[in-house]
Amino acid sequence: MQRAASPPPVYYSAPSPPEPPVQRGRLWRLLGWASIAMSVILVGGSLTAYGFWRRLDGQIHRENVKDKLGANRPAKLNDSINILLMGSDSRQGANAQYGTEQGERSDTTILLHISPGGAGAIGISFPRDSMVQMPSCKKSNGTTVPAQFGMINAAFSNAGPSCTWRTIESLTKIHIDHFVEVDFAGFKQVVDALGGVEICVPKPINDPKAELHLKAGKQVVHGAEALGYVRTRYVLGDGSDLDRIKRQQAFMASVVKKATDKGMLTDPGRTYSFLSATTKSIKADDGLTLSVMEKLASGLKGMSAGKVRFVTVPTMAYPKDKNRVQFNQALAEPLFQAIREDNTPPEPAPTPVPAQQKVQPVPPAQVRIGVFNGTAEHGLAQRTADQLAERGFKVVKVGTVKSAAKTRILYGAGAERQAARAAIAVPGHPPEAWAKAKPGYVYLIIGKDGAKLSGGGPAVPKVAGEIRADRDVCAQA
Repeated sequence: MQRAASPPPVYYSAPSPPEPPVQRGRLWRLLGWASIAMSVILVGGSLTAYGFWRRLDGQIHRENVKDKLGANRPAKLNDSINILLMGSDSRQGANAQYGTEQGERSDTTILLHISPGGAGAIGISFPRDSMVQMPSCKKSNGTTVPAQFGMINAAFSNAGPSCTWRTIESLTKIHIDHFVEVDFAGFKQVVDALGGVEICVPKPINDPKAELHLKAGKQVVHGAEALGYVRTRYVLGDGSDLDRIKRQQAFMASVVKKATDKGMLTDPGRTYSFLSATTKSIKADDGLTLSVMEKLASGLKGMSAGKVRFVTVPTMAYPKDKNRVQFNQALAEPLFQAIREDNTPPEPAPTPVPAQQKVQPVPPAQVRIGVFNGTAEHGLAQRTADQLAERGFKVVKVGTVKSAAKTRILYGAGAERQAARAAIAVPGHPPEAWAKAKPGYVYLIIGKDGAKLSGGGPAVPKVAGEIRADRDVCAQA
């Protein structure tokens, strides 16, 4: 069942609280297939023991895209990682055997979201037939492609990965950290390095165009067969791009399941072969450095297939063309919001002192609170206030104060129980009485150590047709 969009926060009128004190001191439409590459990271934690990081790092082709992303990007709200995964149908080099089409296109676009601390991961597919508004983009030769309305995969054709990056950020308001791009030849190499991937076919396949001949049922496919399987369109399903996306997601789920298999992880040779094939096959932004990959891998130790799922952005028919779709914003926005606000899991709250134990918190609706930013991070107080309002708090004022070293919860006379409720929402900051505060009011002063709300952001909603990486391979056939 889809979750309805969150209502806008309500702010209540109240006397302005005094300023608180400042504390001193055409393509394969493949599997977003770079997510195969990113399953590298799901097993990457084991690589530390082998000491091959630097050798693998040197195999990645990197591109500087920072100057093409523009200044008005979504803010980075938390410690999660968002990686844009793209499949390229370039016909150059080893890919020439697949035809002689000019240029490059990307009919596979997936946003891989990794929750803080490796708590889970979700791959969000953006159908190539989606009609969207694309921003202007800068090409490598310095020229600019004007903003336009069209199919989402046109962004890659217009100005490469950076344009797709800008487009997804503008549509979702999600801050993207890195991109990874892979082509035909690379896909085959990665699948072969895994020793093949298990699929389940509902009926025999005989597709000369895709050079694909498969028996019905569960089986393992290798490079060329795997490529044909994810490329074929009309011999399986209803021939639509959305149906093919489901098959690609099921394939990706099998890749993740294979890559995180204990037998794989305990075999250094197999692990290194897989990682080496992956790094040789991808292009990434130059910000995806060795240290970033090591940090990411370390944070994902213990990631299991059961914590990984794949979904498609909810869409609806595009009225002007029955062969196109558009985002269903009522269903898509809750998904985007949950990704934006997937906060770091809160640390356990400190053990309360006896005096605090005697305070019985009141419901959030009874808390009148002002939120003040004491840091250089623009918009932090407003974002925090919005999250508190969504939880039922009565936000009476949002403002700024002079630089604050630490986050504090202050309260006026008669607001001890209200402050106790605020401390539950923003753990780690014991409430302090303040003589200059207005009676009955609470003040949250956000310092340089931040203010992480308990329970993280809104839960990522269930999306119809989602596929978990630990499912039975024939369950979605």
